[in-house]
Amino acid sequence: MFDAEKMANECIKWIQDFFEANGKGCNAVVGISGGKDSSVVAALCVKALGKERVIGVLMPCGEQKDIDAAELLVNHLGIKNYTINVKEPIESIKRLVGENIELTVQTKTNLPPRIRMSVLYAVSQSVNGRVANTCNLSEDYVGYSTRYGDSVGDFSPISHFTVTEVKAIGRFLGLPHELIEKVPEDGLSGKTDEDNLGFTYEVLDKYIRTGEIDDLVIKEKIDTLHKRNLFKLSLMPAFIPEE
Repeated sequence: MFDAEKMANECIKWIQDFFEANGKGCNAVVGISGGKDSSVVAALCVKALGKERVIGVLMPCGEQKDIDAAELLVNHLGIKNYTINVKEPIESIKRLVGENIELTVQTKTNLPPRIRMSVLYAVSQSVNGRVANTCNLSEDYVGYSTRYGDSVGDFSPISHFTVTEVKAIGRFLGLPHELIEKVPEDGLSGKTDEDNLGFTYEVLDKYIRTGEIDDLVIKEKIDTLHKRNLFKLSLMPAFIPEE
């Protein structure tokens, strides 16, 4: 059984230790989407550092239909927050690059998270901050993140917790039910995460933790995605001259 209280408390201590060693007195800067991951990461940081040292950054692209969830989270935690609309820079880059080459669908999909990460670092460097990565183990296992977008950060509190476990921690922390159970979607493709992946997080989480899975077709798909995306979790290859 997953002990949410024990894991949350250990993670809180880990965050405290990280900031003591890598940014004593710095602020935690968290991109707030209104989903369970950013909500749990922000809540863990508040527990670890105090709400006065946690800064939320809301980054809608034009009109965001679920912006109220992000606003609910920052109000619930009582943290300082900024709303920075990223529509203009995204459209500008698409236009400028598009004048030279035709952008692929995947390029257009991955551009927003990369711009959002640039915004987070611009905020972080201006407020003496450290950027929190909000990816979970389930997403990382199948590469469901954008390289140099939401896959990066300065510290990663929940990258070893599955979706199921992140939800359990969120419940322990007393986060609003609608944030914990909000249907996960990337906000880019118009589809839910599970629609894009072709399987549920429940099936994926069970397979990650136990190796058990009933549908062999889905097993093969998960294994293929995992192998194909391992490079996202590795350091950039570098040539080392022989001495």
